[in-house]
Amino acid sequence: MGKDEPIAVEADFRILYEDEEVLAVDKAAPLLMHPTGPKPEPTLWHGLRELLAYELSTGGQLSLINRLDRETSGIVLVAKTAAAARELGRAMMERRLHKEYLALVRGCPPWRSALCAEPIGRMEEVAPTRVHVRQCCRRDGKACRTHFELLRRLPQRGLSLLRCVPETGRMHQIRVHAAHLGFPLVGDKIYGGREQDYLDFIAGGWTPELAERLLLPRQALHAARLCFPRGGRMLCVESPLPPDMARLLR
Repeated sequence: MGKDEPIAVEADFRILYEDEEVLAVDKAAPLLMHPTGPKPEPTLWHGLRELLAYELSTGGQLSLINRLDRETSGIVLVAKTAAAARELGRAMMERRLHKEYLALVRGCPPWRSALCAEPIGRMEEVAPTRVHVRQCCRRDGKACRTHFELLRRLPQRGLSLLRCVPETGRMHQIRVHAAHLGFPLVGDKIYGGREQDYLDFIAGGWTPELAERLLLPRQALHAARLCFPRGGRMLCVESPLPPDMARLLR
């Protein structure tokens, strides 16, 4: 593939909620939130610009309130006006946005619920790593709290479905905390156990060898529920488990 050829990613999303100022969409994976590099690639931002072309031409704007990793699917909140962006941005800073995720993990936790409150920081500052974005639990990291609830065990497959509720919004928080507890996410190329999996994927893409080890070509994490203040009350939007994760549960 030449450097100017577009990356083959389906820019897939669907509307879950919309009013005059706010939009909530369900983002597929793998899909970038917005452009990040020189190579042409579809992003959620591009798709939203097309969807909101009229609003943008009449004084509106496009602000992505919460962010999801490329390989994380689920709910993204979008402000269509400056006023809504300010209101939702303030709510985000004050932690008044309630977010719930579904994660498919390796292993079967012995507990029904657990809290991980280990601080998180960059691994390369304290230990050798070939993945510069890798985070880890470290005593001098940033304060971080994630609640986990066991929803379903599949002992015959060595998998479990968890509900994850982050109180904070650190980079890779759920993935780091789940791995720290001993239950890494299915498909996680960075925290799933072999750092080499991430390097192999970057170098050669998705291969049969990676498929055998990781089961899923992306981390099995889905932003399933988002509650936010709107017009003096809390609105909640939900998104069902996506087909790729659901297939592994069947």
